[in-house]
Amino acid sequence: MSLTVALTRVPKRIGFISTRFHGTDGVTLEAAKWAHILEQEGATCFWMAGLLDKPPDVSHLEPLAFFNHPEVLDVQRQLFAVTTRSRAVTNRVNAIKEKLKDAIYAFIDRYSLELLVPQNILAIPMHVPLGLAMTEVIAETGIPTIAHHHDFTWERERFTISSGADYLAAAFPPTLPNLEHVVINSMQQKELARRYGQASSVVPNVIDFETPPPGIDDYTRDFRAEIGIAPGDVLVLQPTRIVARKGIEHSIELLRRMRDHRFKLVFSHPPGDEGDAYFRLVEERIADAGIQAIYIWDRVGERRGLNAAGRKVYTLYDVYPHADLVTYPSHYEGFGNAFLEAVYFGKPVVVNTYAVYARDIDPLGFQCIEMSQLVTNEVVEQTREVVQNPDLRGEWAARNYELGLKFFSYSVARRKIAGRLASLFGEG
Repeated sequence: MSLTVALTRVPKRIGFISTRFHGTDGVTLEAAKWAHILEQEGATCFWMAGLLDKPPDVSHLEPLAFFNHPEVLDVQRQLFAVTTRSRAVTNRVNAIKEKLKDAIYAFIDRYSLELLVPQNILAIPMHVPLGLAMTEVIAETGIPTIAHHHDFTWERERFTISSGADYLAAAFPPTLPNLEHVVINSMQQKELARRYGQASSVVPNVIDFETPPPGIDDYTRDFRAEIGIAPGDVLVLQPTRIVARKGIEHSIELLRRMRDHRFKLVFSHPPGDEGDAYFRLVEERIADAGIQAIYIWDRVGERRGLNAAGRKVYTLYDVYPHADLVTYPSHYEGFGNAFLEAVYFGKPVVVNTYAVYARDIDPLGFQCIEMSQLVTNEVVEQTREVVQNPDLRGEWAARNYELGLKFFSYSVARRKIAGRLASLFGEG
């Protein structure tokens, strides 16, 4: 399927903008998938962010765009959890915004961009000056823009109290001509319409189901031994950051109730950017449960190689083939990359029925071990049965892959992106 069938013209020079394009966070991963799809249609994609791991010849690094830049962090602290801001803070916001506007204009000019794709910076106010800068550039240039939203202000409690309500109303998200809004689930679509009267399109997170998943090769054959998994052990993969909304205490409780020392809980991602209190709680729960946890985030990276200690680094896609079970007990997710990854690799998954899963994924018929905020006897027994029954795992894997191909493949995203481009550039 080709975008060019439906369009008179696919823009050839496309700029992606965010706070970071680095690592394995959801925004970075989904942006890369969009870029891959667009590049298959002949476009060239360029990248601007405060933290980048893209090739230098297509990158525009602006450190001030990173949400963890010291100046940005200081301003953000004075915009949230308080109800008023000083004139000095307003002036600082404006000063940072103007610097970022200059950087965005330079990015557009440097690569002669025809289309911008802001990634999440016009949805969640992790970086208020960047959202304001992006909004003003779109308003001033009229450049066609597809704003790809992953998380919104109302979905995070820490943004409830703010001294920057005027900023949020102006840019999170903005209302502008030549701006198409794309969200990742139907709940966001309905809330965006209800709260702001803005139409949007749903483009779910996707995986290249058209291409079979990679298996175990010579490089990854030693993975289990390298991380301390013995023959006969059950590798239970927790493929998320260690933050409170991931519900990792449920994974720990599940393994505690399995009462089987062969089950090892493997963490592929480190704690996130929300402090370390939850990580300390997770460690305490693991100790109390008497289970074995293995932290391997220093061995998992964007590409294969060696870490600072000279030990092999594996990609996340190197890790999945070795998993016997995936736990995904999140309380909240914008969509669910880890769920799709488990389906892609044919792994049984324990999933908490978070709202987006219940609304957009579960009705499609995926076979999973489902829990609803509680690790019940039924959940424990179903987990034990699936782990011990290879025929059942095979049946689930085949059915789930077929559904993934139908609903969450690149062809689905390609078709939906084509619609947004047609709206901006005209239909053929």
